Amino acid sequence: MSDAAHTAKMLSEALPYLQRYSGAVVVVKFGGNAMGDDAAMAEFARDIVLMRQVGVNPVVVHGGGPMINEMLEKLGIKSDFVRGKRVTDKATVQVVEMILSGLVNKRIVQAIMDAGGRAVGISGKDDDLMVCEADDPELGFVGRPVEMNVQVLRDLYNAGIIPVVAPVATGMADNETFNVNGDTAAGAIAGALKADRLLLLTDVAGVKGADGTVMTQITPEEIRQMTASGIIAGGMIPKTETALKALEEGVRAVTILDGRVANACLMELFTDHGAGSQIRSTEPRVKPRVKR
Repeated sequence: MSDAAHTAKMLSEALPYLQRYSGAVVVVKFGGNAMGDDAAMAEFARDIVLMRQVGVNPVVVHGGGPMINEMLEKLGIKSDFVRGKRVTDKATVQVVEMILSGLVNKRIVQAIMDAGGRAVGISGKDDDLMVCEADDPELGFVGRPVEMNVQVLRDLYNAGIIPVVAPVATGMADNETFNVNGDTAAGAIAGALKADRLLLLTDVAGVKGADGTVMTQITPEEIRQMTASGIIAGGMIPKTETALKALEEGVRAVTILDGRVANACLMELFTDHGAGSQIRSTEPRVKPRVKR
């Protein structure tokens, strides 16, 4: 009975958070090593379905870099790099669209369906959800979102369906396709939806301070100072830049957390402990507003 009592106690303590996030839009960027592991994929899907079950409106945005690399190698398509970033020519962007919109997207949709949820997979090209221009001419078809049309996402989650979005976008010209960084796409979607939360699942525990420990609460100003001083460096820079831009566009809070940790999304949303590093410019609110 001790395990049952512990579970019941946890559910009771989660009540304020369940009330707080009922009806909230939460954009979740899913990627990294967990995508290639069936058990981790199933666990992630259960978490997303549970979020939907308790009244949250989750929107999943995914990456798929390792799968793209594997297919390019199989096809013998050589990748060139400029300043550490892959040059995406027409042949490469076709493979990107095939893997992201096809293989990866449908795997996530199927996992959510298997967990008892309802999901529909789309890409940024559907209904002109995400319109891009070239982020850097030297990189080819790597896109930067310049126009967002998110009504299709609202239509889906208002109908009880979980949208699963592949970060492939259309361009301004006819028949133009862009590959978009998954974090960038998730941030742009969260900003356009004015989402309550953006969760960036990655392969690290969060943003580390000067002493090497993970910082659980960070302000945008602290992020800028840490970046300027070199404490935030490497691959964490684009993630924190995405977080700052999302906050500027109206997202209430952004959390960078380790997607390899079991039930990381649920811990972040529904427990006192939380998970990862939360970046926000306002004080957190736990007690729900009463709708009268």
